[in-house]
Amino acid sequence: MTDDLKKMYKTVMDDHFPPNMEISFVDGDTRQTLFYEKVTWTIDNIEKGLRYGENPGQEAAQYRLVNGNLILGGIETIQPGQYLASDIELLQSGKHPGKTNLTDTDNSLNILRYFTDKPTVVIVKHNNPCGVACSDSLADAYHKAHMADRVAAFGGCIAVNRPVDKSTAEAIYQQYAEVVVAPDFEEGVMDIFSGKKNLRVIRIGNIERLNNFVGKRYVDFKSLIDGGIIAQWSFVPEARLKTDIKLAECDYKGKTYKINREPTQEEYDDMLFGWLVESGITSNSVIYVKDLATVGIGTGEQDRVGVAEIARDKAYRKLADRYCYEDHQISYNEMEDESIKESIDKRVAQEKGGLIGAAMVSDAFFPFRDGVDVGISEGVLSVIQPGGSENDYQSIEACNEAGVTMVYTGQRSFKH
Repeated sequence: MTDDLKKMYKTVMDDHFPPNMEISFVDGDTRQTLFYEKVTWTIDNIEKGLRYGENPGQEAAQYRLVNGNLILGGIETIQPGQYLASDIELLQSGKHPGKTNLTDTDNSLNILRYFTDKPTVVIVKHNNPCGVACSDSLADAYHKAHMADRVAAFGGCIAVNRPVDKSTAEAIYQQYAEVVVAPDFEEGVMDIFSGKKNLRVIRIGNIERLNNFVGKRYVDFKSLIDGGIIAQWSFVPEARLKTDIKLAECDYKGKTYKINREPTQEEYDDMLFGWLVESGITSNSVIYVKDLATVGIGTGEQDRVGVAEIARDKAYRKLADRYCYEDHQISYNEMEDESIKESIDKRVAQEKGGLIGAAMVSDAFFPFRDGVDVGISEGVLSVIQPGGSENDYQSIEACNEAGVTMVYTGQRSFKH
C-alpha cells in the first residue's frame, strides 16, 4: 500500500491544455486582448510542461504573457516579455517543476522585489514565507532566514537576490530544499548542488531588475466553483518609505489620541521591512520582525488576536528549535534529554521568544487593543498597521502605556 501511494508522487501528468490562450476585455467596440503561450522545458530531450497541479492527478499548465496590453482606468498592465517566474531557466531539475514550485517561486519574487540594497533571502513554503532576512552577506542572510523557522523551511523554495556563492551553497546543501532561485551561481556552486539530484536550481536573470517591478500591476484572476472568474488589479503596497507612514493618531468622542513616541531609525527599518514582507502573506496575518529578519509569522487565521498569539507561539517554538539545533545538532522535538529541553525553555522564556524589541506587523487594523496587547506583553517596541478601526484609540492607549511606538500605513494588505 505504501509503495502504491508513493507512486502517486512520481506520476508525471501529460496535460491537455492548448499551447495558446487569449483573454479579451470588451467595452462596446473596444477590445483589449492579452495573448499567452504555454511554458515548457526541454529535459533529457523531452518537452515537458508542469509536472502536475497542486496535487498529483490535477493537470496544470503555465502560460506567459507574450503580447497585448490592458489599460483600465488609466492603470496599465506589466508589459509582455518581462518574464520572471513565467520563463525560468532550469540549470538542474531532477524532477521538473510542479505548480506549487512555480507559485512558491513567484511569491518569493513578489516579496524579494522590494529588497535590493542588501543581500536578501526569502524562503517560501506552501505559498507563504517561513523566513525572510536581509544582511550584509548572502550567507548570513540565508542563515537568519533559515533559522527563523528551520522546521517549516524543510522542502521549501529559497530565493535570493544575489549570485549564490559557495559558502551559501554549502549551507543550503546541508538542508532539504525543493527549489533554489537566484540571478546567477558562482563557479563551483553547481558542483555542490549536483549532489542533490532532485533539487530544482533555477536561474532568473531578471532578478537583478526586480526593482523595476515595484509598483507595477498585473491582472489577478480567481476562478470560482461554477467557472466564473473574478478579475482584480494586483496589490501594490503604497507604504514603502519612511515618508509613506505616519504616527498613529485618531479622534474618538471629541478627543484626539496620539502616539507619544517617535520610532527610532532601526524601528522604522524593521517596520517597513515587515510591512513589505506582509504583502506576500495570506491574511489574516500578524508577524514579528527584529533586525531585518522575521521572528514569528502567523498566517491565514480568522481572528486578529488569535493570529497574533499564533505568531508569538511560533516565535517561542522556533527559537527553542534553533537553540537546540545549534547547540546539539538535533531538533527540539527529537531531543530526549528533558534537562536540556528545560534549560532551552528557560532561556527562550527569558528572551520571550526573541520578541523583546521586535516590531509587530498587522495586515489590517486591530479591532480592539487585545491584539496589540499580545505583542506588548512580549516586549515589542513598535507596531505597524493600516489604522482605521473605530477603536484605534484603544491601541494607541495600549502602546502609550507601555512606551511602544505605532505607525499607520493607511492601506490594508489582505492576500487571499
